[in-house]
Amino acid sequence: MTQQPPQVPQTEAALVGVRNFRDLGGLPAADGRRVREGVLFRSGHLAHATEEDTVFLDALKLHTVFDFRNAADIKLEGPDVTLRGVRNVNLPLSDPADGAGFWTMVREGDLNTLRKLLDEGRAAQRMINSYRALITGRLDEHGRMLSAIAEDSSPVLMHCSAGKDRAGLSIAVTLLALGVERDVIEADYLESAAAHRRYKIWRKGGGEDTMAPEVLALLLPLFDARLEYLAAAFTTIEETWGDPERYLSEGLGFTAPQRERLRERLLTG
Repeated sequence: MTQQPPQVPQTEAALVGVRNFRDLGGLPAADGRRVREGVLFRSGHLAHATEEDTVFLDALKLHTVFDFRNAADIKLEGPDVTLRGVRNVNLPLSDPADGAGFWTMVREGDLNTLRKLLDEGRAAQRMINSYRALITGRLDEHGRMLSAIAEDSSPVLMHCSAGKDRAGLSIAVTLLALGVERDVIEADYLESAAAHRRYKIWRKGGGEDTMAPEVLALLLPLFDARLEYLAAAFTTIEETWGDPERYLSEGLGFTAPQRERLRERLLTG
């Protein structure tokens, strides 16, 4: 019997084991230019990519994949699939202890525990705090990421677990360096809120409240893309550095010549 070749997905919607994938190509950027197609991608983790998904990803001819997951995430989800000729850079943007505690709450927390931790706006506030912390506490990582892309690390794919928060904010930082306007960055970020892009929540146990509507409602803010989260990051930049230019140069140590090299690599027109 002849083995049939894999049916390669033609669009991101056809990917089976990789969620929240998209090419940032076409976004308007500095000096009337646009992000070049096929050089800057974002997604959720690649650990569950199918054979067909892997063929699709191989065809992108990526240079580098930045994996922003921590050790707890990788233990839970698994390592990324192997892609041909790709440099894999694990650059954790959260502490493994925080990751382990987060997943224990999501997967094992009973209704009373979730109410205590997440009800009455506490889940959304947790996300706002985490976005602020990603800006002020991960300066070195974001600076290293931008420097690597400016030198020789494109085409590049950035991902975390859901591709929404750590990857979403890293993409936002990259787009700021490319001169993309805030409203355009926000519009791209909000695409992660689409139902087909969201992380699939899995819960342990067989009790009646395991996947009860109230449980899912309590967890939703953690897995949603909301403008107030990204706005908290922008506000933190403004409060700490005054504007994105000083954030890039003083906070991340990303120089004007490096920014020009980044734009030469990733922009067209």
